[in-house]
Amino acid sequence: MSDDVVAANKEAALRSGGTLERAVFNARRAVLLLFALATAFFGYQMTQLRPDAAFEKLIPSKDYHEYVRNFDLFRDDFGAANVVNVIVVNKQGDILEKEYLETLRLVSEEVFFIPGVDRGNMLSLWTPNMRWIALTKDGYRGGVVMPSNFTGTEQDLGDVKRNILNSAAIGRVVADDFRSSNIIAPLVAIDPETGKPLNYGKLGRLLEERIRDKFNSDRIEIRIVGFGKLAGDLIEGAGVIAGFFLIALLVIAALLYLYMRCWRSTALALLCSVVAVVWQLGLSKTLGYGLDPYAILAPFLVFAIGASHAIQMINAVMLQAAEGADRYWAARRAFGGLVAPGGAALISDAVGFLTLIVIPIIAIKELAVSAGLGVALVFLTNLILLPVLLSYIGVGAKAASRAAEAGRAKPAALWRLVAASSRPKPALAIALIALVLAGASVWKGQELTVGDLDRGAPELHPDSRYNQDVDYFVTHYAATTDVMVVMAATEPGGCARYETLQTIDDLQARLENLPGVQGTFSLATFAKIVQQGTTEKNLRWRALSRHRLIINAAIRVAPPTMKKHDCSMTPVVVFLADHKASTLDSVTGAVKSFVADKESAGVDILLAAGNAGIEAATNEVIAESQPLIFALVYGVVAFLVFIAFRSIRALIAILAPLALTSALGLALMASLGMGVKVGTLPVIALSVGIGVDYGIYVYHKLKLQLDQGFALDEAYLNTVRTTGAAVAFTGVALAAGVATWIFAPTKFQADMGLMLTFMFLWNMLGALTLLPALMRLLGADRETGSAATSAG
Repeated sequence: MSDDVVAANKEAALRSGGTLERAVFNARRAVLLLFALATAFFGYQMTQLRPDAAFEKLIPSKDYHEYVRNFDLFRDDFGAANVVNVIVVNKQGDILEKEYLETLRLVSEEVFFIPGVDRGNMLSLWTPNMRWIALTKDGYRGGVVMPSNFTGTEQDLGDVKRNILNSAAIGRVVADDFRSSNIIAPLVAIDPETGKPLNYGKLGRLLEERIRDKFNSDRIEIRIVGFGKLAGDLIEGAGVIAGFFLIALLVIAALLYLYMRCWRSTALALLCSVVAVVWQLGLSKTLGYGLDPYAILAPFLVFAIGASHAIQMINAVMLQAAEGADRYWAARRAFGGLVAPGGAALISDAVGFLTLIVIPIIAIKELAVSAGLGVALVFLTNLILLPVLLSYIGVGAKAASRAAEAGRAKPAALWRLVAASSRPKPALAIALIALVLAGASVWKGQELTVGDLDRGAPELHPDSRYNQDVDYFVTHYAATTDVMVVMAATEPGGCARYETLQTIDDLQARLENLPGVQGTFSLATFAKIVQQGTTEKNLRWRALSRHRLIINAAIRVAPPTMKKHDCSMTPVVVFLADHKASTLDSVTGAVKSFVADKESAGVDILLAAGNAGIEAATNEVIAESQPLIFALVYGVVAFLVFIAFRSIRALIAILAPLALTSALGLALMASLGMGVKVGTLPVIALSVGIGVDYGIYVYHKLKLQLDQGFALDEAYLNTVRTTGAAVAFTGVALAAGVATWIFAPTKFQADMGLMLTFMFLWNMLGALTLLPALMRLLGADRETGSAATSAG
């Protein structure tokens, strides 16, 4: 090449294109250096990322919801809502055996010294706060359940049995069949040893190593339930999730190579998409976030969106190379043609994701920021870094030649079939089918429930060890893992008034008749037990006394957890069979109805504490937020699409397929029995990002063809052969990659794999069929024909 030609090319490079194009391609080495430095920094930050699952991150802000506000107000008076239960089972007898009780003592000591356990409120047969009380001829007597001089003799075992029967242990600390006992270990939010938030991954490992592995034997079986154990199991499964992420990446890589038949293009597409994930994870650490098991979806979505844009960019470079452009100009022209629609799509994605920040739950806020910023970074890695790398490396000569041959060849039968979507009769049929599907989806979607639909942890498979432990606990104990606490607040000293206790007793009577309520306990219950005890345990006297002195006598011997120190609040503990959404709604609804029907009598009935109370608050927040989130996501995307194309037709054609897919997704969740929760609410909102990418790229290409004077049928056939083919491949590749998640060991990831597979495919089908059909029905061809006639 002569010096004059080189100089001319250099001059053309300095002057051609927009400002961003000139800034990027006239300083390619500086751009690559900046990207290398940024990748090194974020890569180091990513290595410092640690699993992070905190109970407080999964509940609403106390400034937003009254349940959490009430719980926080009295948090120190009735213990934590975050509790781990360690059940020690005697497989060959009952708990009244010397060897068993000695093992239980050792287990209790191990649990006591596990970091994060609230030792002052821990409860087991061996802790000093497990007490008994009995009425004798000399008056009330009481003491600790396990005598300090216990040696395991027959007399000692008889005393222990008598003490248990005179305590409140049965059904809570001792199983109904006396074959196991429960160690109740409340957890603190801040680890006192480190001063940092409690490390649930470490907690889960210690529970396994120090408790289950150490004490499981032919005679003893350990079962562990509670949020702390569940979070530990989910964190432990993070490594498995990473393995499935790698499998998905390999599947997508293989399909990429089959599509492009160019190892350089495949490697660059994967490299830039992985760089986007590295930046996203590194930025999360820089912002102070951890790796939340419920936010594990964000890195894959960033990768998927990055791969989608990478495929479009490489496809455009191949087409430029097929027309004879060298690697530099092929990459530069592809960048100039795609930076606007790609940028519009990514801005829509990022801002749409960031709308999730309005939900007052920390885990979702962090997911919103992480996913939103991660998608914004895709603009840098896949719309800037990728074309710059391609300007040096280029695509393979065979790949360019194949693209040239495909452009000259007759369109494949598949693409002619897809292109038929823009013709009048098929367009009308597609629109009618879409309406029917939308109507059926809306009807089925009404069955969708907020919250859990099953007993145990829906994040894990029903046959998982954790859910088997939950099933054992629920079937052998009256006090279950699902507890709601209703607070009765009065003036100081008011909890000892007859009117207060009678109001509480009336509330308990109403709650105990509800399905899903296994029982209740309160200061009123305790006062009735004491009253019965003073009358030789005559059941006729198991009632509330109106005499203040008798009530005071009962209050004095009541456990400290049954009342606030100044007697201005007493909790009503409601034991639930499960934490299904229907159960929680039934209980909270009954309490609200009771408050509305009953005169206050100087008592404020407040919802709600306990793990079930906090979950009820979370469900209410999600139910309120769901319509707002969809309105915000679609409102933001609609605004940005309209700004990008200045066309109502474009707005309808791009958004209608997204809305149909969202409706179908909600109907699928209802059909599969998946509730809307902290982990599932963001999925459909986030998946809108992939769909809007598809729609914007297809519409942009179609609009260019229409502006060149092609009729709609021909314009869409040209679109399908290039951009449409890339969109179809992207949808299939991403769906195939994420479909591997269906076989994941955690049900949460398996459900998300199924949902994302469905969303990727339906978003792709909508962009390729419903979008052109709507363009036909909205009169795009008439305008094109008029414009072409005028030009002629």
